[in-house]
Amino acid sequence: QVQLVESGGGLVQAGGSLRLSCVVSGRTYSNYAMGWFRQAPGKEREFVAGISWAGGSTSYADSVKGRFTISRDYAKKTVYLQMSSLKAEDTAVYYCGLTVTHISTTTMNYWGKGTLVTVPS
Repeated sequence: QVQLVESGGGLVQAGGSLRLSCVVSGRTYSNYAMGWFRQAPGKEREFVAGISWAGGSTSYADSVKGRFTISRDYAKKTVYLQMSSLKAEDTAVYYCGLTVTHISTTTMNYWGKGTLVTVPS
């Protein structure tokens, strides 16, 4: 089993920044990818950013490109999401996920419990 624990959420004013962290523990895989997703009230969970653990290649949703940066610390087994220029529409519960296949809302093998980010309008 794999455990994912997110942290770093909170209340931040529009235009501000926040960094989320997701610590991975438990079983290890030789090749996997990590993703950040979010779910706003009344909406479906959506992809935000992803990173391959071994190679470090990244991908982003169009809505966050240029504002969010995903990274990982191999030694600490932690993936980060640096969020800048935050907007009210970024308000959501942010989830970290791990997949041994490819990143999407339906292919993640493990999920964290989420951390809430609130950007007042």
